[in-house]
Amino acid sequence: MQAVFEHLIITAAGVSLAAIIGILIGVFISKNSKFAGPILTIVDIIQTVPSLALLALLMIVFGLGDRTVIIGLFLYSLLPIVRNTYTGITSVQPSIREAARGMGMSKIQSLWKVEGPLAMPMIFSGISIAFVTALGTAVIGVLIGSGGLGYIIYSGIQSNDWNMVFKGTIPIMVLSLLVQFIFNSLQKVEKRGRKNV
Repeated sequence: MQAVFEHLIITAAGVSLAAIIGILIGVFISKNSKFAGPILTIVDIIQTVPSLALLALLMIVFGLGDRTVIIGLFLYSLLPIVRNTYTGITSVQPSIREAARGMGMSKIQSLWKVEGPLAMPMIFSGISIAFVTALGTAVIGVLIGSGGLGYIIYSGIQSNDWNMVFKGTIPIMVLSLLVQFIFNSLQKVEKRGRKNV
């Protein structure tokens, strides 16, 4: 349970950081389309770098341990969050924006009260994808001195103990399913809330 908790904390830290910054970037490029192409290309390139290679490069700068893994997970989680935020906001129909402006809303008010809520299902989906992916990616953090379930899996491989490998793998699968269930539930609650409004 300690390994599960540690794995979850490392993953949540990286994805939470990516969610905060990724949503801000997604909103920015949705309102400044000239930056959309270059920024999306950059996060695409980051995603194509093999995870072990990226962690090795980060280790040179930040050293061994959880901090390096968290930064790596943050970088890997940016693509789905940035892209889904951008897609969600730009998919809002122009007529809806015009209606919001016609009601006297500023651009910020329109974004906060109209466009943001409409884009929320896409944003939730991006965060969910990032979280599930990060749960698996965090396993290789053991190679640069991080903890979590990766340590159990790696120890099982080293000692040829498949029971230990399963003890590390099954909790990751359960956590992935749990994360998907939570985000699906949040999407349903948010959708129900919009209907009631």
